[in-house]
Amino acid sequence: MTVRERLEEEELERLSPHAAFSRNTRGRDREEEPDEFRTCYQRDRDRIIHCKAFRRLKHKTQVFLSPEGDHYRTRLTHTLEVAQIARTMARALQLNEDLTEAIALGHDLGHTPFGHSGEAALNEVVDGGFRHNEQSLRVVEFVERREGKPGRGLNLTWEVRNGILCHSADWPEEAATLEGQVVKCADKIAYVNHDVDDAMRAGIINEGMIPEEAQRILGRTRSERLDTLVKDVIDESTNRGKIAMSPEVAQGMAALRNFMFERVYIGSVAKIEADKAKRLLIQLYCYYLDNVDELIEESGESLQGEDVVRIAVDYIAGMTDRYAMKQWTERFVPAAWGVY
Repeated sequence: MTVRERLEEEELERLSPHAAFSRNTRGRDREEEPDEFRTCYQRDRDRIIHCKAFRRLKHKTQVFLSPEGDHYRTRLTHTLEVAQIARTMARALQLNEDLTEAIALGHDLGHTPFGHSGEAALNEVVDGGFRHNEQSLRVVEFVERREGKPGRGLNLTWEVRNGILCHSADWPEEAATLEGQVVKCADKIAYVNHDVDDAMRAGIINEGMIPEEAQRILGRTRSERLDTLVKDVIDESTNRGKIAMSPEVAQGMAALRNFMFERVYIGSVAKIEADKAKRLLIQLYCYYLDNVDELIEESGESLQGEDVVRIAVDYIAGMTDRYAMKQWTERFVPAAWGVY
């Protein structure tokens, strides 16, 4: 018996009957020999961690664009917080932690620079719209490449790809696995609470401004709110047999989220900078459509089998904040002459 086979046997003994067992995966688009030491979901997690799109998350905005402080969240630290919360809930519910972690680590790989402002920018100019969860799936299925391996993409299992696609709050379909549903819930818990923390650090809000309803139900500190939300999901999901939040705690979460939209996401200085970023990406997008040769050279893609719009969207969505600003500056800001 290999190490992988032993791990698969242990899953059958340890996990809930409702968990996604590694040996029962629906498989990959391109069949591969099983690994000697890792289950299929462990391999997927490792492939995501080692891909370039994952590394670029450290220079992509969460809420605050190019902050001066070292302690503001980025898309990478958000991803790690989601993975931590999701794993805690999955372990308590006896679900597959490896699958949960793989989905969590890959859920935002397709996010644009400048956070949701970048997503809104591409959504305005692309026929059919742009959604970051669909782009995240495209990244793992097509954009990323494994060195020395045939085909495009990371060739992840169906369960991981399904969880990545279905993690978004406004996506109409629930993930097919409870592990994917856990990640969707952990994403909401993570971003609302760490955005509150970052907004306080930026001086936009303070603890006393948080609605009394949210403080009464969830708690009066960040750690208390996180603890309440995670414990509530575990208790409710255990009792109801599906991933759920109690009505009261959901009400407190909604009050906190509405407050953040009013005071931070829409009505603050962060929004002013976000509008600038949105215009920057739209200008870059239009520039690349008018300068196809330059787009092809920079992106390394070919027009064979792909249209210009798709290449431009993949290229811009994959940029970090600072790379997007560098590309825009080179094209739209006049350079000073070196001769006087």
